[in-house]
Amino acid sequence: MIRACTAADAAAICSIYNPYVLETVITFEEVPVSTAEMAQRIADVTAHYPWLVAEEGNALVGYAYATPWKARSAYRFSVESTVYVAAGQMTRGVGTALYRELIDALRKLGVHCAVGGIALPNAASIALHEKLGFKKIGRFVEIGRKFDRWVDVGYWELIL
Repeated sequence: MIRACTAADAAAICSIYNPYVLETVITFEEVPVSTAEMAQRIADVTAHYPWLVAEEGNALVGYAYATPWKARSAYRFSVESTVYVAAGQMTRGVGTALYRELIDALRKLGVHCAVGGIALPNAASIALHEKLGFKKIGRFVEIGRKFDRWVDVGYWELIL
C-alpha cells in the first residue's frame, strides 16, 4: 500500500535511511538523522510537495519524495525526486511503484521537470530511473567525498 507520509513515520523512515548514511555513498550525508530531524524534513517537504511511503503489513518498506530543484523562482516547476527502499526489499517493485505514484502526483501539481541525482556507480538506481523514462543529462566527476574516496554524481531528468 502506498500512502502519504506523516510525521509519525519519521522513526521508520530513519530506520530505512540511516543504514544508507552509515554504509553507502548513495547519500552524501555522513551523520545519521534523528527522528526529530526527519519529522521536520517531512513537515518541510509536505508543505509543498508529496512524500509517499510504501507499507507492507505494518512495516514501511520504502519512501519517495520531491524537493525544489533550486531556490530561484524560474526553477519553480522543477523538482529533485528521491526514492529509498528498505534493505531486503530491493527488486520487489517497491521503488518502481513509489516512483510512479510520485511522478503522477507531481504531474497533478503542475511540475514540469523531475531530476534524479545518483551517486555513481549505482546500476539499480540507474535502471529504475531509465525504466520510468528518465534520461541521463550529465555527470559531475568527483563532486563528493565520503569514506575517504571521491564520488561522481550523475543526473537523470524526466520531463513530465
